[in-house]
Amino acid sequence: MRTNINVAAQIREGRGKNEARRLRVSGSIPAVLYGSGQQAVALAVSPKDITKILHSRTGHNTIFDIGIHGGETTPVMLVDWQFDPIKGNVLHVDLKRIDLTKRLVVSVPVHTQGEPVGVKLQGGLLEIVAREIEIECLPDEIPEHFTVDVTELMIGDSRRASDVPLSGSMKLLSPPDAVVAHLVVLRIHEEAPAEAAEVAPEGAPPAEPEVIKKGKKEEEEK
Repeated sequence: MRTNINVAAQIREGRGKNEARRLRVSGSIPAVLYGSGQQAVALAVSPKDITKILHSRTGHNTIFDIGIHGGETTPVMLVDWQFDPIKGNVLHVDLKRIDLTKRLVVSVPVHTQGEPVGVKLQGGLLEIVAREIEIECLPDEIPEHFTVDVTELMIGDSRRASDVPLSGSMKLLSPPDAVVAHLVVLRIHEEAPAEAAEVAPEGAPPAEPEVIKKGKKEEEEK
């Protein structure tokens, strides 16, 4: 989705781990801008701006402007990013130039709405199978999310990718029969009963333990 967000960027001259470390100490992170048949450009951007976009309602599908100091201002999207595995802060991002007249392939979240009848009447369980679907559309028509109504579901019923309402230039790329959510039987796991012990016939003498007469065998061999 196109937004009015504008992220400032600086041309990054240096390369390598030392330069990236220096940037992070100064409050910036390394970024790479590419796409639209143009040469890739190494940039430095604010991690706070990137984090705010990733945590927004449109997330990585957000189309925003990147303004390079002394250079171009162009619409872009986040196509890749790296997090610090311990601190969780953004370490690096890849940005792609977006041509607003050309169709894009994006993954859009799918939310469910309502409580299935089968949950109330049959004790079923609503299971979410896919949380997003893939579509193709114009950049300005990328939705925040899709919503499918599951109110009428009974046990065995499902909502599939083809049930997701599309509009405008949107075209479904996920398999139409891919299950998004379905109502299943609530299974209660019980412990398996212990195997019944073998019972000797009534009146039969108790079985005697087998004795291995190793010593006698050894004497016979000698």
